[in-house]
Amino acid sequence: MTETHEVALSVRDVHKRFRRTDALRGCSFDVQRGSITALVGANGAGKSTLMSIAVGLLEPDSGEVTVLGRQPDRRGIAPGLAYVAQHKPLHRGFTVADTLLFGAKTNTQWDDAYASRLVTDAGIPLTARVKTLSPGHRARVALALALGRRPDVLLLDEPLAELDPLARRDVVRTLMEDAADHGTTVVLSSHVLSEVAEIADQIVILGSGRTRLTGALDDLVDEHYLLTGPADPRDVVADGTVVDTHRSTHLVRGPRPTATATDGWRIEPANLDDIVLAYLTATTEEAA
Repeated sequence: MTETHEVALSVRDVHKRFRRTDALRGCSFDVQRGSITALVGANGAGKSTLMSIAVGLLEPDSGEVTVLGRQPDRRGIAPGLAYVAQHKPLHRGFTVADTLLFGAKTNTQWDDAYASRLVTDAGIPLTARVKTLSPGHRARVALALALGRRPDVLLLDEPLAELDPLARRDVVRTLMEDAADHGTTVVLSSHVLSEVAEIADQIVILGSGRTRLTGALDDLVDEHYLLTGPADPRDVVADGTVVDTHRSTHLVRGPRPTATATDGWRIEPANLDDIVLAYLTATTEEAA
């Protein structure tokens, strides 16, 4: 695990159950300060539940979540934290100007110039009412409202869902610039792997309520490879671990085998899609 002073969000053995459904089952990971970390998993993996716990909307049944060293509770969102929910809740009757004024009135730390610039750069009229905005423009206003708080940590639940390619590109650019210029720690959930590869430098794969894999995205890609052949892969992988098998192709984590050990086998690099799908498939089979 990372040193405490480098951790923005810490999740330790968190369990959460809704009636007969286990949403989180011993989930643990750290998010480093200044990173853009993607929570990746299928629908129902526990991503939204985890974010709701981190902002104090839900309480875990057991385990601990800390944000910037503080445990979230029902007293309100932690100082230094901002959150945009998946449905991007904004007052539909407000104008955009009203929305930014609401941000200014309800936050002790507020950068009005920055929030206004994010809106005007997107070509959104301040006089427009929220209910008339396109999904892309609503996302930009919600993001401006969150970033106007100048947060240390920004949580985004499916921020790019339902956006057209142009709006998606602009939102990604805004997040990357904010992380680079202000050191904001960004944690976003997504099930679209192309989005993750474009923006994130760290990844957390969630499956069946548990952390299945976490680390720097580039490092994890380098640590995995695809092995295709007709026999038992354990005769070839040496110190590696077979994560999942699909037909005659195996995703392996570990050092590549030597050329002399791979007669009749094909070794190929693994991409992010290969890695995520393998860990989620292995999770699904285990859960079943």
